[in-house]
Amino acid sequence: MGGRRVGLVRAAGGVVLRRGALGGLEVALVHRPAYDDWSFPKGKLLPGEREEDAAIREVEEETGMRCELGRPLSRIRYRDRKHRPKVVSYWTMTQGEGSFRPTDEVDELRWASVQEAPSLLTYPHDRELLAEAIGAG
Repeated sequence: MGGRRVGLVRAAGGVVLRRGALGGLEVALVHRPAYDDWSFPKGKLLPGEREEDAAIREVEEETGMRCELGRPLSRIRYRDRKHRPKVVSYWTMTQGEGSFRPTDEVDELRWASVQEAPSLLTYPHDRELLAEAIGAG
């Protein structure tokens, strides 16, 4: 990403997909009580960390699952709650080993059908990202 911009917050995450019991595609959504929102698992990069490594680490921290990285998706750019510019890099991911345990940061994980998920997601950019991830965007 070229030169580092002062104040830029860099984060990474994943759109975690799996086949449900009936064969339909499902996506993992996380609820963050501090913001009372439903989104995709993501988090800030550690100093010197590669985006891909941060995405895998953050998804595991928030979902309890060690997921497999898939293809890169669009970067999402916005201003965070402190009005800092933020860029989040996302990848599709497939469900991995592990299981969810609630934390102070993420208190619920929900597997939603890709048809149901848009009505649950809090942010419009997440709905667009989901459409891209499933090939509808």
